[in-house]
Amino acid sequence: MKKMPAHTISSLTKAFGALFLLTLLPFTGSAQMGVGAKPAKGAEVLFDGSREMLDQKWTYWAGPRLSATLPLKWAIVKDPVDPGTAVNSNDPSAAGGKYGSADIVTKKKFRDFRLHLEFLIMKPGGNSGVYLQNRYEIQILDGDSTKHGLGAVINETESPYYAYHGPGKWNSYDLVFRAARFKDGKRTEKAMVTLYFNGKKVHTNQTINQVWGGPNSGVDGGNDGGKGITDTPEGLKLQAEGHDVLYRNIWIKELKLKKPNTDF
Repeated sequence: MKKMPAHTISSLTKAFGALFLLTLLPFTGSAQMGVGAKPAKGAEVLFDGSREMLDQKWTYWAGPRLSATLPLKWAIVKDPVDPGTAVNSNDPSAAGGKYGSADIVTKKKFRDFRLHLEFLIMKPGGNSGVYLQNRYEIQILDGDSTKHGLGAVINETESPYYAYHGPGKWNSYDLVFRAARFKDGKRTEKAMVTLYFNGKKVHTNQTINQVWGGPNSGVDGGNDGGKGITDTPEGLKLQAEGHDVLYRNIWIKELKLKKPNTDF
């Protein structure tokens, strides 16, 4: 048999390697993860950069501290990095860090879901937050790598600060969330989340105990000190804290997760 040239073997090896990686992508989900990820099949786009979609699908959260009034004062701004537009969470009513005074929430409510969201912190110290079911916060806070810091399931995990791209750059959260389960009105299974931060898996099947931050933070925040979780679907909420934190490319896919497993 004629011996195959070394360069041919090398080329075939690379080709088979690439083919092998491609076969893995649908199972790992990495083809639809990270900054710029396109919506998964069956997903709903919650924000595409337009004022029309912002007003159509979002409203102010009517929490106890709400002081903003419709129409939404979150401004549509030019994307500072890429072509297109984004929304700035710096609502005037939240000046001084008054969270809960001008937070926005989706009009549609959700239980279990796959979420993709991109954010950009304009200046050092920029602060906002993503609330799953308007209860459980995934922190957005430049400069904080504690349990209250960036990428943390707030006060429940350490901050995966190492995955952060830094201020002035786009970052992404990709996650699967499973709502708490109840029987006869009592919580039998806690909420759970798996999170990728800029494509890096940082939390796996992390259970979430409570709502932190009091009644101005989210639904059930004032119920038994945040431990009185109720059995209601709720919207996705973005927090206004008086800082220039931008959002874009937000999409969600509803799921029905029978087992307590969010790993993907």
